[in-house]
Amino acid sequence: MTALSLRSHIDAMTDPALRHPEKAHRPDNPSPRKPAWIRVKAPTSPEAAEIRRLMRSKNLHTVCEEAACPNIGECWAQKHATFMILGDICTRACAFCNVATGKPGMVDPLEPEHLAESVRAMGLEHVVVTSVDRDDLPDGGASQFVAVIDRLRALVPGTTIEVLTPDFRDKPGAVDAVAAARPDVFNHNLETVPRLYPAIRPGARYFTSLRLLQRAKELDPGQFTKSGLMVGLGEERGEVLQVMDDLRAAGVDFLTVGQYLQPTPKHASVARFVPPEEFDELARAARAKGFLMVSSSPLTRSSHHAGRDFAALRAARDRTLDRVPA
Repeated sequence: MTALSLRSHIDAMTDPALRHPEKAHRPDNPSPRKPAWIRVKAPTSPEAAEIRRLMRSKNLHTVCEEAACPNIGECWAQKHATFMILGDICTRACAFCNVATGKPGMVDPLEPEHLAESVRAMGLEHVVVTSVDRDDLPDGGASQFVAVIDRLRALVPGTTIEVLTPDFRDKPGAVDAVAAARPDVFNHNLETVPRLYPAIRPGARYFTSLRLLQRAKELDPGQFTKSGLMVGLGEERGEVLQVMDDLRAAGVDFLTVGQYLQPTPKHASVARFVPPEEFDELARAARAKGFLMVSSSPLTRSSHHAGRDFAALRAARDRTLDRVPA
């Protein structure tokens, strides 16, 4: 991809009129200038071009591109990518998210096979699979998650699997079906504190998301559960600490905390850029509350360094079990 075509691609990915027609009429939201610790590189490496070609050839999507992840340059240079199944059109319109919204197309029956083939071609030892929200489907897309997990187990049996699911709101049995497929990590992000849900995550409900994580742990206590928060949206420290307590009460093992970055002027504005030392303080607080694993930094995202973090998570549990009296 040439520099010109890359620029055109990026412009299309961040144009609210194309991706977010429901936001296009809104006035622009100002956002403060990014501090030095937020600077990242564009995905221009040969490895990034190779991943892009592979995704296009298999008709696959990545959340790296669709959500405008700031770590895409780093991850793709290392041939890591987070797959986004069930298409690239979301039925929700969250104020923080750059994934396109609208009426989704048909579910691709070849997607599980193509995804597993791509994982094998990339040589991934740990794969993260997420999706758009599919409120239009009777099961919210749970059966496609199951099909992907099953195909990955068959084609790349040595690869560990992490799913980052939507909330499956009003889809009875969906969480149970995905948990029964036994991914190694069941992830669902709370994203923000309850007070900000109406403005930031209006299609979701805080306690629905919390109950999903609790249910996944109840169904398979040996399965790792994980959730993530954004900060910099106007939340207060006490609210973040309360969410940590709620997550621990739901049995969540792994917490990620990262800085919210505004995808376009039509999205929710950044209330402030949280300095790195505050992320360190939040990490210490989370560890004190009993999380097995915590990743907290300005550029932390749910699937950033997911393979490395999964190995550390497994080692942390082993150490914990070694301390339990027989």
